[in-house]
Amino acid sequence: MYRVSQLIIYPIKSLGGIELNTAEITDRGLKHDRRWMLIDENNRFLSQREHAQMALFKIEVLSHGLKVTYTTDASFIQVPFSPLKNDMVDVVIWDDTCVGQLVSNTADAWFSIKLGIPARLVYMPDETHRATDPRYTQPGMIASFADAYPALLIGQASLDDLNNRLAEPLPMNRFRPNIVFTGGEPYSEDLMNHISINGLDMYGVKLCARCVLTTIDQETIKKGKEPLKTLAGYRRKGAKILFGQNLAYSATGVINVGDELKVLSTHTEERFIINAVT
Repeated sequence: MYRVSQLIIYPIKSLGGIELNTAEITDRGLKHDRRWMLIDENNRFLSQREHAQMALFKIEVLSHGLKVTYTTDASFIQVPFSPLKNDMVDVVIWDDTCVGQLVSNTADAWFSIKLGIPARLVYMPDETHRATDPRYTQPGMIASFADAYPALLIGQASLDDLNNRLAEPLPMNRFRPNIVFTGGEPYSEDLMNHISINGLDMYGVKLCARCVLTTIDQETIKKGKEPLKTLAGYRRKGAKILFGQNLAYSATGVINVGDELKVLSTHTEERFIINAVT
């Protein structure tokens, strides 16, 4: 039996995550997940891939907004749920362009000082509907400022198997999932097609290609070669190293740690099958 063991959100894209016991599922991801994003002077998203120090910002969700703490000096800023500005800008996430709302001059100045580069904070208003990739998802499915899809699913058994191959085990936060589950064999999430959690239907649509962000220690921002070096030996498909399953859905509701994850159908397409060398 599969059971949800962790629920995690990342309110500001590429900053620290927050573990939850209960998560509200919205039309574009877990509530608050990646609804905010930092952008550069060209309105392109900022990421730990180029700016590892972004991992040092930790976030709390308060009743009126977010509290963002920069752990290097313990300074913090509060970000209201409703932006203080009405300015809308076209923002770029990979190959997508969508509308974001500028949050405040205060937030822009604070993040720019801490990061040492010009940065602005934007929020995704409800009116912005950023479509998921139509090659893999149904019409009407949308995502937040996440890389491409509403949620990422990883099995604890998959991380355990990886850690058994590493000299030093790594925590799950290297992979930034939204939903972690226990039970089953390693990489069982690869073949999950139609799943249900607490009566909510979700669909595994694309295996997640991993990048250098996974090599950054989320507490110290020290970089290494793992886990990509080891994963490349048995989780490579073509030019991509795969770990985790992207989910898409149009359901809304609530899911909880401890909920059963039911697999209603599995994939048979070749793109979901990895012939690992173990």
